[in-house]
Amino acid sequence: MTVAHAASQPPPIVLSFAASDPTGGAGLQADILTLASLGCHPLSVVTAITVQDTAGVEAVLPIDAAWVADQARALLEDMPVAAFKLGMLGSVEVIAAIAEVISDYPDIPVVLDPVLASGRGDQFADEEMIEAMIGLLLPQTTLLTPNSLEARRLAQEMGEDAGHEPDLAGCARRLIDAGCEYVLVTGTHEGTPQVINTLYGSHGAVRTDRWDRLPGSYHGSGCTLASAIAAHFASGVDVAEAVMGAQEYTWRTLAAGFRPGMGQFIPDRLFWSRDEDEEGTS
Repeated sequence: MTVAHAASQPPPIVLSFAASDPTGGAGLQADILTLASLGCHPLSVVTAITVQDTAGVEAVLPIDAAWVADQARALLEDMPVAAFKLGMLGSVEVIAAIAEVISDYPDIPVVLDPVLASGRGDQFADEEMIEAMIGLLLPQTTLLTPNSLEARRLAQEMGEDAGHEPDLAGCARRLIDAGCEYVLVTGTHEGTPQVINTLYGSHGAVRTDRWDRLPGSYHGSGCTLASAIAAHFASGVDVAEAVMGAQEYTWRTLAAGFRPGMGQFIPDRLFWSRDEDEEGTS
């Protein structure tokens, strides 16, 4: 039997550069789940392989930079990509390779999640990698999505006053001065009653959103948020609306999160499908 394919537009395509996470909580697996959940077709370039569980990361094996570039170029020469999402990149060489690849596509928006450490504190980026990120990727970044700890660390690497810790608005200003268009600083790690996330542009704060602080610790919340923003960009949504929609989606994945192992909770990126199932059986 022959199946006729409808001559319709494909879903928006997003290319993610990230490390593989065998738990499915973060990394490429989180990006793929999020992008598919939000109606995009995910493409994936593996930047590193990890040994990890829901408690933390035991080892990271970066992929050869030439392999990373080859993976990306094969996809980009075949399919129209509407947005890039960058996560954990693995090495200075990989950062340089990705920077070179995306420089050939200046019209495609770039969402960079600067993954510097795991929730447990496992370090993923040394000073050399952070310098490469700042010098090679930030000037090509549409939206940077650091948590408050990452924002401070990146800003301190750029500041001459190494002994002084700038406030989050000051951190965002430094990061924008380094070349990225927007910075969304998330407040999960701050001691506030609510989680306060602020989007900054070249003229200061664009929007501030407050979310009920959920109990527990989550593995992959940052990946989910950055991928959700990329999905909204790929669908043609402007920055402020994309940030709002992605936050709402991410909060709902966390509220529906589950704890499959002995470590952190994992966001449920397909919460809506289970909601529909429950409605159908009620």
